[in-house]
Amino acid sequence: MKKEFFGYRRENGRVGIRNHVIILPLDDLSNAACEAVANNVKGTLALPHAYGRLQFGEDLDLHFRTLIGTGCNPNVAAVIVIGIEPVWTQRIVDGIAKTGKPVAGFAIEKNGDLNTICDASRKAKEFMHIATEQLRVPCSVNELWVSCKCGESDTTSGIASNPTVGNAFDKLWEAGATTLFGETTEITGGEHLVLARCANAEIGKKFQYFFDRYAKVVDDHKTDDLCDSQPTKGNIEGGLTTIEEKALGNVQKIGRKAPVIGCLDKAESPTGPGLWFMDSSSAAAEMVTLAAAGGFVAHFFPTGQGNIIGNPILPVIKLSANPRTVRTMKEHIDVDVSGILRRELNLDEAGDLLLDMLTRTCNGRNTAAEVLGHREFVMTRLYESA
Repeated sequence: MKKEFFGYRRENGRVGIRNHVIILPLDDLSNAACEAVANNVKGTLALPHAYGRLQFGEDLDLHFRTLIGTGCNPNVAAVIVIGIEPVWTQRIVDGIAKTGKPVAGFAIEKNGDLNTICDASRKAKEFMHIATEQLRVPCSVNELWVSCKCGESDTTSGIASNPTVGNAFDKLWEAGATTLFGETTEITGGEHLVLARCANAEIGKKFQYFFDRYAKVVDDHKTDDLCDSQPTKGNIEGGLTTIEEKALGNVQKIGRKAPVIGCLDKAESPTGPGLWFMDSSSAAAEMVTLAAAGGFVAHFFPTGQGNIIGNPILPVIKLSANPRTVRTMKEHIDVDVSGILRRELNLDEAGDLLLDMLTRTCNGRNTAAEVLGHREFVMTRLYESA
């Protein structure tokens, strides 16, 4: 992999590969105002979502952590926050402001939609001028944060596309980058392999805590297994018969060399370079959203049967080793590694192909998901509303 790429250096020193001005709703009631501002000010990006009212406890903490983390992501140049009431809106603004990037908040209460949209649009226009004058600068690969998740896995995932990600992750680790994996539910049956990779007993204990916490949810709901959910219907059609089989393929994504140096709760950020685990759902849009909130700027997504996931701020680089998927869903695939199955490509060469696409994406190439307008922003919810 090339040791240098061109990115946007933010006020706090982090490096991004996109330069978005986002219009971020605090709650579902503010979606319409955010979308109106994005319509008024071309080039801005609204991130509507379904939550933000009557949440409490850990669920509310996660809500704030996800929204603040999204605004703090280095792929974001500036943020407009709109909420129904001022106190919680300001909490998001204050959290993002710690990065030093431009951010402003607007509350709808006592102002109404029209005044709020007008005021926020003026500020968004100002932020767009600031963002569009920022230039890409040379950055080192050790400043990259890259996450991964697989979707619609099949037999070709465990044989080829997931190990391709693992090969690329090993090379990124050697270059000093920061990498992330998760999908707690899809490690079931392979959790011992992750535990063995933890750098020390304390990290292993934390990983086990996250895994056991998930297992307790299953037990509390009196579910004997994950039938109809894990493996999914698509997984089964693709030849995977058990969650253990799926887990063994899933673990291939973390490579063979790097120790797991830390475990993160949902939407938390790592504190240094290396390979990290984040507790997360296996739902594609949720996990990618959490990775974006954790500060990751590029994402590897191997797929077998074909998954079309994207994200508003985190470029999703899709790869597949399934010849049928590459043929029938080629507009969604950035990297074709089906040559591994035909013995036209070895794993090391496939990893280099993926890293080359990463460099091109960092330098400005839009991923297939970006070109096709896939902007899935799905927040993780823990509880019912109060």
